[in-house]
Amino acid sequence: MKKTVKILAALAMTAGFAGAAQADKLDDIKAAGKLVVGIKQDYKPWGYLTVDGELAGLEIDLAKDVASRLGVEVELVPVVASNRMEFLQQGRIDLVIATMGDNPDRRKVVGMIEPNYYAGGTNVIAPKAVGLKSWEDLRGKDVCALQGSYYNRRVTQLYGPTLVAFAGIPEATSALTNGNCVAFLYDNTWIESQLATEAQWADFEMPLVTEDPQAWSIAVPLEELDAPYGKMMSEIVTDWHKTGFLIERNAENGIAASPFLQEQHDLLK
Repeated sequence: MKKTVKILAALAMTAGFAGAAQADKLDDIKAAGKLVVGIKQDYKPWGYLTVDGELAGLEIDLAKDVASRLGVEVELVPVVASNRMEFLQQGRIDLVIATMGDNPDRRKVVGMIEPNYYAGGTNVIAPKAVGLKSWEDLRGKDVCALQGSYYNRRVTQLYGPTLVAFAGIPEATSALTNGNCVAFLYDNTWIESQLATEAQWADFEMPLVTEDPQAWSIAVPLEELDAPYGKMMSEIVTDWHKTGFLIERNAENGIAASPFLQEQHDLLK
């Protein structure tokens, strides 16, 4: 009996330590006085560098709002699709707000916060002169893409392009404008924004029907998803939708009205 009691006590103590460890992440951020957020700096107007070298955009606004709610400073760390989850796992950042699509494979690696905060789909930007009409027109052609993008495998399997993958948007768009690929495979939200606001794309178009709509998620370390830190982030995103904060910031950053944001606002208000 005494042995059983000791075992139970040891298990209870272990569970207590585990719970304390989970709770410590939020405490650690507050103690450090700083929230380190992985963001995009090449995805205008969600996250980009201004002419003055400052980071700006919708997701920068969101990162700053989280830090403000916690009463800490924010440190912004540029990430790309191929390293953002790795940085989070390694503890180099506390949070990812970087146009990251929410899917089952990624949920095994990082803690995807619900509700989702944005949504986009898959399309291409291509020179009008190329004359793309359907996804099948990509078969056998060189198409620029980004390393780590969730839609690369699906598009390759369905339509058979030869993907030329780059680490970042500047490299991919440079290859596109230099004629090294017939199109750049990317998220329709970025493409639509570029075509609407940037003169450099006057001779380009988004010629295909957007496919595979996918919600975007903020991410915390996987072990924090159901801990106080993850729960707090879920409450913050819920409040963003409920109050219309996301709709407001979307408009302030010059982004076209998002049906997803309006739908979530109507659901949660």
